[in-house]
Amino acid sequence: MAETHTAMHAGPGPRLRWIILGGACIFGLILVAGTITRIHERHHLHATNVAALVPSVNIVHPGGQAVDTLVLPGILQAWYSAPVYARTSGYLRQWYVDIGQKVEAGQLLAEIDTPDVDLQLAGARAALGTRTAQRDLAQITSRRWDRLNAQNAVSQQETDERRGNLAASEATRHEAAAEVERLETLSAFKRIIAPFTGVVTSRATDIGALIVAGTAASQPLFTVSDVTRLRLYVRVPQAYAARMHEGFVAHFTVPDYRNRQFDARLLHSSDAVDSQSGTMLVQLVYDNGENLLKPGAYAQIAFTFHAPAPQAPPSVRIPASSLLFRRDGTTVAVVDEHDHVRIQPVAILIDFGTELEVTGLAPQDRVITNPPDDIDNGDPVKPREGRHGA
Repeated sequence: MAETHTAMHAGPGPRLRWIILGGACIFGLILVAGTITRIHERHHLHATNVAALVPSVNIVHPGGQAVDTLVLPGILQAWYSAPVYARTSGYLRQWYVDIGQKVEAGQLLAEIDTPDVDLQLAGARAALGTRTAQRDLAQITSRRWDRLNAQNAVSQQETDERRGNLAASEATRHEAAAEVERLETLSAFKRIIAPFTGVVTSRATDIGALIVAGTAASQPLFTVSDVTRLRLYVRVPQAYAARMHEGFVAHFTVPDYRNRQFDARLLHSSDAVDSQSGTMLVQLVYDNGENLLKPGAYAQIAFTFHAPAPQAPPSVRIPASSLLFRRDGTTVAVVDEHDHVRIQPVAILIDFGTELEVTGLAPQDRVITNPPDDIDNGDPVKPREGRHGA
């Protein structure tokens, strides 16, 4: 009986130890797992914080090699355009042509009433008659005194005086004749005529209007333009000046014929670069035989080049927002193959507004758009691809 009691009392000992040992192991596993989890989370948080310090940037690839088409604005101008002014004052009696009408060289455009000039001309003609009569009398007198002098009836002094009177009368008659001729010429300006064959593009007068000639406030009565040919004046950037030559054919469009392209031939260039704008003025001519285009119209001219400029450095296009202005010059920020920043100097060839044509880059480079001002060589970045067209 005592043995049975002893056995029952000693039986639970090993089981309890195993239970305690198992609980300790489980607790230890929980501690280890918790510790590993905390360490992992700490490493993850550190990695997240480190990654957050690396800025994300947008990158683009420069547009291909230098463009072979240059598009510039221009204004169409008449081959000849003449403002027609009045050369004499008065009142407009009648006009015979209006805007848009074709006129021939010498055709009457308008007539002016000039009562003041008419009266001055009448007075000048009367004065010329008086001077002619005085000259004739002096001529007769001089002849008589020449005959009397030959007969020693008068002195030589008196004869010379009569000859002097004749010369003075002749001079005053010439003066009066010149005044008549001046006023006749002025009176002829009462007829306003077309200087050449063309189209009336403006009329700035009407019947009864006061015409005041020869003052700073004078306005042209008409404008006559020859529109059989049109001129196009364009300022070409210096980078393209070497490609401009006489006979070069450019294409242009106008807003009123959007789906039609017109050809213009380069006629002349100024052969000099404007120091302020860095451009060269060129003149193109368009044959307007169909009378489709109008002077003063806006046009976009496209110069297409089939060969690269002589000795031109390779160039690409980038957004204007890519530029960095540093003390060492104009630069851009480029991302290398290890996603680190490299500051690259560039030279601007042409400014197109939102885009720039530059040298110093290749089409495969990754250029950062809108780079931070404090970006520097070696900075790590997270590039995000953008799109950029040439």
